Parts: sequence; structure tokens; C-alpha cells
Amino acid sequence: MIPPRFPVTPDQIDRVVATFYAAVRRHEVLGPVFARHVADWPAHEARIAAFWRNAIMYERGYDGNPMRVHMQAGDVRPEHFDDWLMLFDATLIRVLPRETARAWSALAHRIGAGLRMGVRDLREPGGPPILG
Repeated sequence: MIPPRFPVTPDQIDRVVATFYAAVRRHEVLGPVFARHVADWPAHEARIAAFWRNAIMYERGYDGNPMRVHMQAGDVRPEHFDDWLMLFDATLIRVLPRETARAWSALAHRIGAGLRMGVRDLREPGGPPILG
């Protein structure tokens, strides 16, 4: 069994996800974007909690492709990730002990940078070719 990246419980992950998406739904920029794509919030939150349990605790309950989802959405912009990360960091600070929040934030920023890059490259073609 692989130890988690940092100490966090499944209940803490669920609480972070629920608190974060409550803030997203109220956000003036992100709220409308998510509302166009999420019809079932409890199912979405369960899926994202499974993503984080996989990323942090190495549980294998998530089988999606976040890059593909964000690129195919059509209305996700690179600048949305700044708001996403700001809200996510605020949630982590509110919900978790300081060191756990810091560690999770660092992971979220790495993931967010990759997603931002994928969305940006989709919107601004002309960079170096991606070799398959």
C-alpha cells in the first residue's frame, strides 16, 4: 500500500470538495461556466472527490480524463484557472490544518498549471508540435 502524498482523510476531501463547489456556484465568473456543464452537483462532487482521493491517497476509484474534459468544454479559458485556484486555496485554508492545506495547494497548482496549458494551447495554436 502506497502512503498518501500528505495526511488527509476521505472525509476532509469530501468537505473540501463540497465547500469549494458551493463557492464556485456563487462565483460570478466560474458559476455560469460550471452551470453550463454540471447538471447533477452531487454526482459531480463525488466524481471530483474520487479524483482527489486518487491523486492524494492513490485510491483507484477515478477513471476520467480531466484534460480532455476541460479542453472539450469549449468555454473554459486559461484565465479561469486563476479564479479556480484562488477559490480552491481559500477553501483549503478554511477547512484543513495549515500543512495539509499547503501540500494540497501545491498539488492543485501543479495540476491547474497543466490544465491551463492544455486549454491555452487549444485556444492559441502555433506552438511546437505535440509528438505522439
